[in-house]
Amino acid sequence: MLPKKESLTVEFKSDKNKLSDSDIFDAVVAFANTEGGDLYLGIEDSGEVTGVHKAHKDPTTLAAYIANNTLPPVSIRAEIIEDVHPVLKISVPKSYSGIVATMAGKVQRRQIKADGTPENVAMYPVEYATRLSDLRMLDYSAMPVMESSISDFDLVEIEHLRNVILAYNGEKSLLDLPNEDLFKALGFVRDFNGQLIPTITGLLLIGKVNSIKRHIPTHSSSFQVLVGTDVKVNDDICMPLLSTIEKINNYMEAWNPENEIEMGLFRVSVPDFNKRAFREALINAYSHRDYSKMGRVRVAISDEGLTIANPGGFVEGVSIKTLLTAEPHGRNPQLADALKRIGLAEKTGRGIDRIFEGSLVYGNPLPDYSNSNSVTVSLFIPRSKPDSQIAKLVSDEQIRLGRPLSLNSLMVLNMLKDMPRSKVSELAEAANLSEIATKAILDTSIECGIVDIYGSGRNRTYILSPKVYSTKSKKIGYVRQVDIDETRYPELIINMAKANDFISRADVVQLLHVDDNKAYRLLKSLAEQNILEPVNKGRYAKYRYREN
Repeated sequence: MLPKKESLTVEFKSDKNKLSDSDIFDAVVAFANTEGGDLYLGIEDSGEVTGVHKAHKDPTTLAAYIANNTLPPVSIRAEIIEDVHPVLKISVPKSYSGIVATMAGKVQRRQIKADGTPENVAMYPVEYATRLSDLRMLDYSAMPVMESSISDFDLVEIEHLRNVILAYNGEKSLLDLPNEDLFKALGFVRDFNGQLIPTITGLLLIGKVNSIKRHIPTHSSSFQVLVGTDVKVNDDICMPLLSTIEKINNYMEAWNPENEIEMGLFRVSVPDFNKRAFREALINAYSHRDYSKMGRVRVAISDEGLTIANPGGFVEGVSIKTLLTAEPHGRNPQLADALKRIGLAEKTGRGIDRIFEGSLVYGNPLPDYSNSNSVTVSLFIPRSKPDSQIAKLVSDEQIRLGRPLSLNSLMVLNMLKDMPRSKVSELAEAANLSEIATKAILDTSIECGIVDIYGSGRNRTYILSPKVYSTKSKKIGYVRQVDIDETRYPELIINMAKANDFISRADVVQLLHVDDNKAYRLLKSLAEQNILEPVNKGRYAKYRYREN
């Protein structure tokens, strides 16, 4: 089946008049330097099939010819596809061994134009650093800035650095080092013939403002607060990273209101945006941004939620679907390592886990990366009230276990909250986990009494157990999730009575979706069995659980 239109990974070329060899090499190089893709010889831009030229009908010869005219050699796969006319399909792999050029020295890449159609454009030397860092072949943050010297470091920021190490539980051994040894230990400088030359990491963290503007003009940040259509705060920040992070944190303290929720006998204050998750998200934005590109790290608070965006798309091997499962690695390893050692970043490299955990422990909506693309990573954390029932469930389980719940367990429990009566396969897909891992989490949760199972075999489904629903209204919400067998009516009424001071006939009607007479007969039967006792009589009689 031939594609109908071009895309980033599909290109049509007319071959009626024999496409030149150089045009084929250029197209192959452009695919290799982007995401790979398929080049079809014998299809017009409109999608009309006109056929491949007889000179290009030998796939084996053409494959060897392409490999001999690209550097490093590109190993393509070619085949003839029979349609209205024969078409040559050239499948080009993405290059993981660096930037590919033609033997004539031409380097191209593919991009999508404003109208949504693809094109091949020249790839300039200034873009090489971005491409190589995406492939994890270059650490831009470790590069020395040859035009600078350690006089470009700010003495105030050096002292600030030592205070950060102390305050955030960084490596205490660093505090015993003299300044020059501290710079070497953290990768802030490189030694060239006895002269210490600052690296990008060093200037970013402790450089003077003027030196940063001169040597790293791409580094800047902004903090915005939008209330409706009014702009309450709009601050452009160009400072060393330590001071930038501190300033943005101070802004967040002022614009991150807290809500109180009941946790048993206590009331706990929960901010709109988890503070630990915010710090990890902010550090991630600076650790993974592309410092070879102009742009800024943007932090914006609106009525809908919090956005943190940074220049530079996801690095190779990471996508929205693999965020929680990909091996931790970043675009700027030297900078990320320094931030870990001084205590600002998650030491395990799993800061993304902390971002998700900050929402999951309170039953809030998941962080959203869907606005990210090839040039920007954008995180959106929705503003919402915490779910006190989920928060209490998580807290109780963590106290019982004596340790935090795993991120996967939190994910499955929150999925069950939003997707009651789900099968293992449905939960696994929603949580982006394997079915084996999801089933193991559910089995453990059933043993702990926090998940119930219904049905058997292929029809087996799962819901959160009644212990999550501690109030009358929540109990009713639980019952609505399950198909109730009439033999369980008394049990459900008793459970609701235990959870509340009094229940009425109307409560039973709402709980079980039965008529008024049926509700009355059920209550009367339980009262005759001395399980419930009536508090008063008549149509509006109330009942309470009789303690034995």
